[in-house]
Amino acid sequence: MCGIAGAITSKPLDEEKLVHVLDRMRARGPDGCGHAVRTLGDHALSLMHTRLSIVDLDTRSDQPFRKHGLTLVYNGEVYNFPELRKELEGFGVRFETTGDTEVILEAYRRWGADAVKRFEGMWAFALHDPERDTLLLSRDRFGEKPLYLWTRPEGLYFASEIKALAAMAGEKPAVNLGQIRRYLVNGYKSLYAAGETFHEGVSEFPAGTLAEVRGDGVVAPKPYWSLGFAPVEMTLDEAVEQARKHVIDAVEYRLRADVPVAVRLSGGIDSNVIAGVAQNVLGRKVTAFSVLDDDPRYDETASIMRAVDYFGCDHHAIRIPKRGFLDRLEGLIDYFDGPLMTISYYLHALVSEEIHQAGFKVSLGGTGADELFSGYYDHYLFWLASQKEREDFETLVAEWRGTYGRFVRNPFLQNPRAFIEQPTSRDHIFLGAERFAAFLREPFTEPHRERHFADDPLRGRMLNELFVETVPVMLHEDDLAAMAYSVENRAAFLDSRLAEFLSTVPTRHLIHDGLPKYLLRKAGEGIAAPEIMENPRKQGINAPVTNMIDVTDPAVRSAILDNSPFYDIVDRTKVEAFLDQGTGLNSESKFLFSLISAKLFVDRAAAPEV
Repeated sequence: MCGIAGAITSKPLDEEKLVHVLDRMRARGPDGCGHAVRTLGDHALSLMHTRLSIVDLDTRSDQPFRKHGLTLVYNGEVYNFPELRKELEGFGVRFETTGDTEVILEAYRRWGADAVKRFEGMWAFALHDPERDTLLLSRDRFGEKPLYLWTRPEGLYFASEIKALAAMAGEKPAVNLGQIRRYLVNGYKSLYAAGETFHEGVSEFPAGTLAEVRGDGVVAPKPYWSLGFAPVEMTLDEAVEQARKHVIDAVEYRLRADVPVAVRLSGGIDSNVIAGVAQNVLGRKVTAFSVLDDDPRYDETASIMRAVDYFGCDHHAIRIPKRGFLDRLEGLIDYFDGPLMTISYYLHALVSEEIHQAGFKVSLGGTGADELFSGYYDHYLFWLASQKEREDFETLVAEWRGTYGRFVRNPFLQNPRAFIEQPTSRDHIFLGAERFAAFLREPFTEPHRERHFADDPLRGRMLNELFVETVPVMLHEDDLAAMAYSVENRAAFLDSRLAEFLSTVPTRHLIHDGLPKYLLRKAGEGIAAPEIMENPRKQGINAPVTNMIDVTDPAVRSAILDNSPFYDIVDRTKVEAFLDQGTGLNSESKFLFSLISAKLFVDRAAAPEV
């Protein structure tokens, strides 16, 4: 993983600005940096890169990478580069390096822009072709690697992070207060549906697309991949067998590196399957890192230690510090160039820091497993609605009551027939929005919008989460929480081959014997602790913000309530009353974190430095 940046302007960026941009991306690439200036039409093209060396650690793979007149800056990993390299060698291509960067360039020479369809991995890259006088931009299928765009009067800027855009432009983009309101009222699931960022005029280059850009700087992304739902008749045993094969293949790809790889281990299914495949199928020694909390609502210590005992692996346990929360959060907000979406990514950053200090550059996590295998509480109810005509439907409901249904806190989702009675209702997604909107000085209401991906309601919900609501946010936060400490985050299940197979599995096979994520549980059978694979309770990395701060402390209250442009849009008296009343509910704790995170971001954005 690395940092990339570029500018298409009438004149090339001066040396001082180039150096400043590289310095701002140093955390993304502490192992090397470089820049190049090219011509694109009648404009100058400035390209910058900072390197975190993961594959082919030699300087010969440093970037910008130049060969055959082409110039490439690239962030990410193309995991199947050995297979592509062998194929290209069959065409007579001679390689000078042993990494994936040169493979991308040679694949482009052979297959043109369509080469990206052959890549399995995560990437954001810019490739300059002087013969065609184009700059090819591309981003991976799921959007694991970030790429931001900012069009200004002087030209187009693109980069891995907002701070690099600001360094190129010489000023920060203005805060998008509409996105702040949306975040506070509807939560993070609403943000990508709106198609905006927290910065006015800044957009994300879409995942799963590519664009050929010319000197005018116009970017018109075109999709090269999509995912829907096309069921193929198969037995449950066939689905289990193929899912296990694809999970193993996905993890094997994401273990490819010339440096050690860590596993972020929780007490849940996803990370335990990853560790199980790595150690007990592929024979790779696992080093695991976990965050532990004392709060009984979120304490996973027992299940994590059971996993550690089962694997017999090296383990680093990180206790959540009780002091310094606001200072640490402010530092992360500076790096994230925005509010942290949930407290989970504060915890992720704690783990990344420990991973870095232990000498690791790569970590594996389970982002996307719930959306691919069906793991959320509402998924079970959508599944029940899809099975309502079965003769054993009442048995299915009884199974839900004895498993997942025991742990549901959202009142709407406590009714097993919720989506039979109200099939189009999505009120549970923005739960509490009306109450949270009352904190704003001006009215804000925005109903949930769902894109049509599939006629099957469960599959449509899962695909919305995968491409719009949850996974894009998670990947954004995963990337920054890891890169703040120069660690590459890899999402083991976001594999196109796995996703395409699962899109053919009949919906009835997703849940079985009262257990959601059934196919993933079966993939972990015999290679991970059985009590974790069979646990019906959904586990997640979380902690209440009030475990880390005392809102009665005058210094804490001052940091939250002191004068700020944040209170131009939020009613301070209502925030003060909210602090006084306490946050007994989980939703209240989450909202308090959002208030603090957004307020600190707005304050930091007002600072003059770029």
